[in-house]
Amino acid sequence: MINCWNGEGVEMDIGLNRALMDIYGSMYEKEGSRHWWPAENDFEMIVGAILTQFVSWKNVTTAIENLKRENLLSIEGICSANIEILEELIRCTRFYKQKAKKLKVFCLHVESRYRGSLDKMFENDLYDLRRELLSLYGIGKETADCIILYAARKPIFVVDAYTRRVFGRLGYFKEDESYDNMQRFFMDNLEHDTELFNEYHAQIDGVGSKYCLGKSPLCPECPLSKICKI
Repeated sequence: MINCWNGEGVEMDIGLNRALMDIYGSMYEKEGSRHWWPAENDFEMIVGAILTQFVSWKNVTTAIENLKRENLLSIEGICSANIEILEELIRCTRFYKQKAKKLKVFCLHVESRYRGSLDKMFENDLYDLRRELLSLYGIGKETADCIILYAARKPIFVVDAYTRRVFGRLGYFKEDESYDNMQRFFMDNLEHDTELFNEYHAQIDGVGSKYCLGKSPLCPECPLSKICKI
């Protein structure tokens, strides 16, 4: 018998690993690399992760361009920005007052604890970094994990509403499956590789936004149609 380990000393279920990699292969073959997360640098990625909650990516892009125009898309810029001005620049992202506060709190934390250096912050152990991020105002599990995977480049699997929908329809998750259970499912049965986790999450979101729609899914065009349970 061949043992297969995931990188955290956990023996993977070989059948599930193969199934998950087949799903990944089908999605990748259909669309190719998703080149996610779209950002010019790590800080821009983090701002996008905070702003994208409950709003389309188009609106996030508009807000980021507004911040760039005012030379505020930096830790120093947001730390020094008037909160009302910051709110106005990101108004298009919904819940903009809370999001402006989240940006402020995050940037002030990095400034005070790491002298404004994300690199210093990212030197922390993956799970220490996660606990630290989750302790900050408005940073939830999905946002923290996006920052860890896409900015800190540490191997943690990000799950979201698309993950729940796509893998629920494939028969892997219940409708009320918890974030932790879904994340553990992938991390227990996939090799812990940052590039794999990056692209896998991006592929799921691509399928969820383009084919596996909440209403009227485009099943005939979906790369997972042959194994879908609906």
